[in-house]
Amino acid sequence: MKFGLLFTFQLPPGCGIQWHEPYQDMLKCLPRAEELGYYSMYLATHHVKTDGLCPGPIPTMGAAAAVTKKMKIGTAVLLLPMYAPLKLAEDVAVLDNICEGRLILGVAPGYVAEEFAAHGIPREERTGRFEEALDLMIEAWTRDEFEFNGKYFKVPRTVMTPKPFQKPYPQLWYGVSAKSALKRAARRHAIQIMSPRHGIEELREHYAPYEDEAKAIGWSIPSKPIIRQVFVSPTMAQAEAIAAPAIEHLYREVYGKASAAGDRVLRNDDGSTITDHNQVSFDTFKQRYIVGTPEFAIGEISKYRDALGCDEMVCWMHMPGIRGKDVMGSVELFAREVMPVFQ
Repeated sequence: MKFGLLFTFQLPPGCGIQWHEPYQDMLKCLPRAEELGYYSMYLATHHVKTDGLCPGPIPTMGAAAAVTKKMKIGTAVLLLPMYAPLKLAEDVAVLDNICEGRLILGVAPGYVAEEFAAHGIPREERTGRFEEALDLMIEAWTRDEFEFNGKYFKVPRTVMTPKPFQKPYPQLWYGVSAKSALKRAARRHAIQIMSPRHGIEELREHYAPYEDEAKAIGWSIPSKPIIRQVFVSPTMAQAEAIAAPAIEHLYREVYGKASAAGDRVLRNDDGSTITDHNQVSFDTFKQRYIVGTPEFAIGEISKYRDALGCDEMVCWMHMPGIRGKDVMGSVELFAREVMPVFQ
């Protein structure tokens, strides 16, 4: 089983950390994480957020590529409708050459109404723009000359160089949960990355149409990564003291508010929907994150591996408001006492 790290660069109000600090934390962390055996690093992205959740994955991945040699570098995920697809195809190709083929492009159509409003994009067009943008980008990556005449995007006959280092193009990940979108992911031979919002039973439900479609078209799914909030310390109390405020911020201010606004449903383990973000506390979704001792983490990771067949766990340790030195304690301890059990 492989292990990666997720970065978002979020800062809750009043945490006392400056905007530049989590980016510097990432740059200090990655070379050491690579030495420790972490396989990958990813960025989660959103837009127009008050807590700084990364809106600029392209320059950030370039910085990550510069301080690593072997780690996979990717987005989990980039909100594709927010971008001009030809320009993004160019930037992705350049990045793939900079990192010599270590790039993974995770994409999603997005769901938060305020993001689409701010970018002047009708939310109801997100799925069509998402799929059409990918079609355009693949044309640009794989053809010497191309033109594109879509519903949303039109490109006269032109060329795009450089081509990606990887052939025919970087591995695609989809971050979706709708049944129709999961089927499209399989038809594109894209890896499905599941949100940490979902518990094991929801994840089983989401994987089913993806796996069924893959079987129907004769495609063998090569990898099943999963994202979880992870934080380990010598004692459960120490881990919770550091990680609980960060997790409460995520589940209350990000997932809880989105559910209350009707943008994307967040469900309790009993199936009920969060309709008020103030319903959420650290204990509400305690079964969905891995916060505790190394022994506890080993048990929880084993549950996901055995229940879902996941072969890569992307560990969200750099959570909102946790200082870099505290995260590095978890990064080191996890690599020393947890990772060897699964390798």
